[in-house]
Amino acid sequence: MFQYFPTNYVWNLAINIAIEMGAKMGELDEVSRPLLSLSEKGSDEGTQAFLESWEAMGDKLTELAREDEARGRLISAGHKLVRSTVYFATAERLQAFDYEPRRALYAKYQAAFRRGVVLAGENCERVEIPYEGGVIAGLYTRAEGVSGPAPLLLQVNGLDSVKEILYLLRLPQELARRGVSSLCIDQPGTGEALRLHGLHARPDAEYWAGKVLDYLETRPDVDPRRIGMQGVSLGGYYAPRAVAFEPRFALGVAWGASHNWGEVQKRRMAGQTKNPVPHYWEHVRWVWGSKDQGEFMALMEQINLIGVLDRIKVPFLLLHGADDQQIPTEYAHQSYDAMTSSPDRELKIITSREGGSQHSSTDNSAYAVDYMADWVAERLGGRLGAATGPGLPVSAQKESR
Repeated sequence: MFQYFPTNYVWNLAINIAIEMGAKMGELDEVSRPLLSLSEKGSDEGTQAFLESWEAMGDKLTELAREDEARGRLISAGHKLVRSTVYFATAERLQAFDYEPRRALYAKYQAAFRRGVVLAGENCERVEIPYEGGVIAGLYTRAEGVSGPAPLLLQVNGLDSVKEILYLLRLPQELARRGVSSLCIDQPGTGEALRLHGLHARPDAEYWAGKVLDYLETRPDVDPRRIGMQGVSLGGYYAPRAVAFEPRFALGVAWGASHNWGEVQKRRMAGQTKNPVPHYWEHVRWVWGSKDQGEFMALMEQINLIGVLDRIKVPFLLLHGADDQQIPTEYAHQSYDAMTSSPDRELKIITSREGGSQHSSTDNSAYAVDYMADWVAERLGGRLGAATGPGLPVSAQKESR
């Protein structure tokens, strides 16, 4: 893991995620250098200063985008606006849930991202799925080179990610190149669902996942028989749970296995594992809608996959970093061992040799993204080569059906 701040795991994690989303090193140094001394005081103190510094970079990119747009350079403007989202989203993610400037910053980066993908001509369509008086918002990326209904991978957040982060980590783009569409969503407890509609996380992930499947089945460009589900981090609880109870899913992927997330909370209270965000206990109570710590810990007794995973009867891939400091590797083995009914299960422990050995490959997502994209394409009927023609080996031209 790149450690800009020598003693602050949470802030380093944020920088690593920003790099994977497309931040530039010179810009990262500009926003982070003034925060070095503050970083030594822990992850909670200094988060307001963190916001101000990172938001300033997003504002600068937005201003530069306006200059491009005024000259008719729309693609360049779009690129800068999308990159501004990296800085805005990183700053917003690290704030206390009730810090008022967080709300304005969230609105700012939503607007920047939406405008940016349009100007840049990105393969990204916003969708809204009615749910419980609010909406589950999503980003749809269409499969390339496919005529007729295409396979699709539904991608869901972990504890503190948002759909824009999922999109910018580039799994949707890599799947599209392989002939598989994507839908990245803010499910209950994350992103717009939580911030704008007050929709909290719930143990039975199959409930909201089923509503998303209902929507996908109405799209003529989606093959309802070839829809898979992938979850990152805490999504490594949501995705296996939903695939176990929702028979319409054709496969599942967990990018970070959260076999017993409730037990991990006890280990965090004991200081045995790292927190992903500042103000951690306030954050998790917000996500789950718990009024106090006692209610939250009581709910956590339900957040595990014990006695669930033998229901999975479709292919399932578990990826887990060998050096994960948040979710110990033992939980990945527990999930794999429990998937006894899956006809095609795989546990891939990612090491430092391959790159991306930290939690959900936040230190280097390239290997994991390619691995997931290939694995999903092989099983949903995508392709393993971007094109065919002279110079490409037969194996690269193979289309998996």
